[in-house]
Amino acid sequence: MTGSASRFYYKGERLKPLRAFCQVARLGSVSRAAEALFLSQPAVSLQLQALEREFGARLFERSGKRFGLTHAGEALYELARPLVEGLDGLESEFKAKLRGMAAGALHIAAGTSTILYLLPPLVQAYKDRHPEVQLVLHNVTGQDGLGLLRSDGVDLAVGSMLDVPADLDYAPTHSFDPMLIVPRDHPLGTREPLQLEDLSPYGLILPPRRLTTWRLVDLVFQQRRVPYSVALEVGGWEVIKQYVAMGLGISIVTGICLTDADRQRLAVRNLREYFPPRSYGVVIRKGRFLSPHARAFVNLVKPGLFARGDYFDVGHSER
Repeated sequence: MTGSASRFYYKGERLKPLRAFCQVARLGSVSRAAEALFLSQPAVSLQLQALEREFGARLFERSGKRFGLTHAGEALYELARPLVEGLDGLESEFKAKLRGMAAGALHIAAGTSTILYLLPPLVQAYKDRHPEVQLVLHNVTGQDGLGLLRSDGVDLAVGSMLDVPADLDYAPTHSFDPMLIVPRDHPLGTREPLQLEDLSPYGLILPPRRLTTWRLVDLVFQQRRVPYSVALEVGGWEVIKQYVAMGLGISIVTGICLTDADRQRLAVRNLREYFPPRSYGVVIRKGRFLSPHARAFVNLVKPGLFARGDYFDVGHSER
């Protein structure tokens, strides 16, 4: 037997004494553990002795017919119990997971702006085509969304990314220009030509600085050596638009959040001369095999992303 094969055999055989150990610890009796395992009492006793020899510690204190754990036994039980229960329940958990997949559930992580402005028509179209699928939208941003993606808490994410980690794939599907929004009667609403320096005298209303928009705005002003001031930091495009309309400041937003109603109450100027457009798209964990429900959603967002079978293909997409 080769070294790798013997190690595999050893690990496979370790499960039997650990299972016997956990049953004795749970039931407090070798005889009751033997009945639960459909083994003889001597067989269970031998497995316990082998385990004690392997770890070099006494695992049980015997009082009559009752077996109690020693300190070493308590430590091992704490470690072994979830492993044994997980393996013993693997088949039922696997079947339950398959039933859930067959029932049809699609979990998507997305930020508030994506859920509010980008996803509604896509969700409607998807539900029209796949009414049997339960669609669950997880309203999370930034690292929280990536954490769900990496832990398989969601099937995919939809949003905007500047820096794509090595373990993820990002396929841009939509692009939106940066927009200056000011009150209708604001001087910048009609100034021609509009220069970046013209924004300096007015306080900006921006999302919190931990978010991508703030970082982008700061980067552009710093690179062009144009001074600026922040009048207010507040989360959510709807709140920012409301505060701008009230005259509390001006803002630079992504075009995704502007509706026809917003253009009636605000003056809107395109700033693509100074700020890069923001892309929004689909994010998945690299190499992940997507369910049919997830593939159907991705192909609805942008047909052709699965050019190489069932795996995400972003080779033709711009980064």
